[in-house]
Amino acid sequence: MKTFLKSHLEQALAKAGMSFLPEDIYFEIPKNQDHGDLSTNVAFTLAKRAKANPRAVAQQILDLLSIPEELVEKPEIAGPGFINFKFKPAYFISEVGALLKTGSTYGRHEVGKGQRVMVEFVSANPTGPLTIGHGRQAVLGDTIANLMEWLGYEVVREYYFNNAGRQMRVLGDSVRLRYLEEFGEKIEFPQDYYQGEYIRDIAREMIKEHGDSLRGSDDVIPFKDKAEAVIFEDIKNSCRRLGINHDVYYNENSLYENGHVDESLALLREKGVTYDKDGAVWFKTTDFGNEQDKVLVKSTGEPTYRLPDIAYHIQKFKRGFDKVVDIFGSDHIATYPDVLLALKILGYDPAMITVLIHQFVTVTQAGEIVKMSTRKANFITLDWLTDEAGADVVRFFFLMRSMGAHLNFDLDLAKKETDENPVFYLQYAHARIASIVRKAEDAAELKYSDSVDLSPLGNADELDLIRLLLQFPETVLLTATHYEPHRLIVYLNEVATQFHKFYHSNYVIGVGKELGNARLALCVATKTVLKNGFDILGISAPERM
Repeated sequence: MKTFLKSHLEQALAKAGMSFLPEDIYFEIPKNQDHGDLSTNVAFTLAKRAKANPRAVAQQILDLLSIPEELVEKPEIAGPGFINFKFKPAYFISEVGALLKTGSTYGRHEVGKGQRVMVEFVSANPTGPLTIGHGRQAVLGDTIANLMEWLGYEVVREYYFNNAGRQMRVLGDSVRLRYLEEFGEKIEFPQDYYQGEYIRDIAREMIKEHGDSLRGSDDVIPFKDKAEAVIFEDIKNSCRRLGINHDVYYNENSLYENGHVDESLALLREKGVTYDKDGAVWFKTTDFGNEQDKVLVKSTGEPTYRLPDIAYHIQKFKRGFDKVVDIFGSDHIATYPDVLLALKILGYDPAMITVLIHQFVTVTQAGEIVKMSTRKANFITLDWLTDEAGADVVRFFFLMRSMGAHLNFDLDLAKKETDENPVFYLQYAHARIASIVRKAEDAAELKYSDSVDLSPLGNADELDLIRLLLQFPETVLLTATHYEPHRLIVYLNEVATQFHKFYHSNYVIGVGKELGNARLALCVATKTVLKNGFDILGISAPERM
């Protein structure tokens, strides 16, 4: 609806010789439906710029506005200069027909056509199973990637990891010590080593492969390599269970091997924004408004997270991406601004990078916080949660709150198979429509067709449902451009609620062939919007429940 009106308004403004920006034409849905379907304050914006009377500008626009009378009632000027529009049933009916013919691609856009976007998410080092925090990030990242694809972008899903350094040596030694314990040796296991049964499992696999041949060796490399392979496969399987597959696994260690880290530091030195002090290399961020300078290389010679991240993002630019989306946990909130600052200093456009920060997750059951997994380690694993609640529920619950808000995952609610469970409520609406279609076609007198005559539609319930369905393309666009997947969930809930209201008072079977087929088509249109929304969210659309 907004796209339709915007194109006609642009033509009227051009005829009037009024200069305008694309964002000047903005529509809202009036709170009072008597004021129409859409309202714009474009006259205010243009009048303020020209120091003119808003009502006079609004009238000038209307005098030159040409909209088919059979689709839209005569626009009205309201208050000090709002322009209200009310669509006629013929418009809604024609748009439902277009929706039905578009089908599974309804809601897709081409704003990103010809552009490549990289979405980096999860990026956990292979030292242990994915936690629920990683899980929230995984689902958010994959859904945002889906949204970018619905905008027409070519999307690359990337996983960034480090399989070198102290943490990996500790991982290897953790497995080595558990390996020795399996042979009855008494080991004093360090508290800062990796805990959890998964370390013992890897040690037992080492015994199957090598027997006791490694007992006399202090070399952690075989243990590290085995642990990395097992854990990474476990991580990939955890993601696959949720329908998540990365296209690229980018190894941080390659940045050192290829000299990119040293090169990045040299470039920053050339710009005069680093200095040496106490054996460390510092980034002069105070020159750019920060309260204190930041360490890039420790006195031990080991870089902090900032330096390889700077090198990594330079490579993202060099790989030819038009847009980069980074999804991080809240532990990155203090470091990523320094990375963006360094990129700007080095001549890269930080506006091409969008950094999204998600908050923590807690799981509750019977009103109590679930503190740990009994199987893997002293944290809740993503696999455990998927086992308990199922993939659809895990994805949905991770998405239904703003990523900037702490998420409480209510396990009791997640396991309910009633309409109290928000996932069940939406999926039931889809399954119910599938059942209606089956029953209607079994009744012989009715059969769905995307070219059916929809003119019998027009009562209030039908039009209210159609209005909502036609908001789907814009909802996808806004959800994607604001990186807020929960917006789509709010919208789909409104669709399901409106459909139930329609269906309870508008029979499909037994009302005659013409009206029955038209209502059947409206049911299919609703099912299409729900299914397309589910595809973006990455949840299934059941035909039966």
